[in-house]
Amino acid sequence: MDLLLLAQTPAATPASFDWDAFWQMWGVPIRIAGILLVAVLLRVGLHFTIRRVVDQVVNGIKRKQNVDDTQALMASPLQAVRVVQRTRTLGSVLNNVVTVVIAAVALVLIMGELDFNVVAIVSAAGVVGAGLAFGAQNIVKDMLNGIFMVAEDQLGVGDVVDVGPAAGVVEAVGIRVTQIRDVNGVLWFVRNGEILRVGNMSQGWSRVVIDLAVPYSADVDEVQDAMQRTADELAAIPKWRRAIMDQPEVWGLQSVADEHVVIRIVVKTRSSDRDTVDRELRARLKKTTDAMDIVLPSLTSVVLTGFDSAFSVQGARAPRTSPTPHIPKGKRK
Repeated sequence: MDLLLLAQTPAATPASFDWDAFWQMWGVPIRIAGILLVAVLLRVGLHFTIRRVVDQVVNGIKRKQNVDDTQALMASPLQAVRVVQRTRTLGSVLNNVVTVVIAAVALVLIMGELDFNVVAIVSAAGVVGAGLAFGAQNIVKDMLNGIFMVAEDQLGVGDVVDVGPAAGVVEAVGIRVTQIRDVNGVLWFVRNGEILRVGNMSQGWSRVVIDLAVPYSADVDEVQDAMQRTADELAAIPKWRRAIMDQPEVWGLQSVADEHVVIRIVVKTRSSDRDTVDRELRARLKKTTDAMDIVLPSLTSVVLTGFDSAFSVQGARAPRTSPTPHIPKGKRK
């Protein structure tokens, strides 16, 4: 009988795990941790994607141009070097935007998990934001100006610029602040809203302008021919051929002073090589005039402004064309 009753008694089962109690206690922290984990992974993934796209664009252009250094790209303002610099700048700005957007969305989701009234908070934030709009005008101005500067390709990472408050090489372009390192190594943080004009010395090409002052006793035509030959010889050297983008030009007599006359010579160069070409050409002109027994009162570098010599700039003159070959009447159609 006892064996029969024991056989009919159901076996004891282990107690089941109370998932409801577990989620009630730990559900909110787990969801918050999940939101943070997804936000971090999403940020890392998007930054990785942006970086890969930027690298692919830059490396693709370098392979196409068959160069290893971005500064070695032979390009006009609308060609490869601007694409590279603009791509890097847009990548930097997109990384900042991705971080801000992901952080804002994650914060709203976490507040919702903590039983905050998100709608009320967002509405209140809108009201407070409208009230603070007057105080935050500069921040909004900085952000909008930064976006427009990048969109309009006014400057990019690696450009040499003069923005008024600072001049130097652009190291980073943020949503609100642009970082510029000057020639002394000082890193300037310039608010984008304070940039009223941008002088970009890296877009495509630059120009070396040298004024050679020679005494009245010198033969001006002979000096001009010697200057042209010296510049042409420099442009023909393989080391400098890559830096000089066009044939040097002697613009002729620029001014007449009490004791000397001034002759101007110009050379179109790559932006990054302007200073080196300037120094080399001045040194060679000095040697040329020494060989001609001409004592130079001065040998200065000039920065043209406004409409100074504007009609001497290539492009302002009518294009040069080849003469039409003569065709006998019998062969005309």
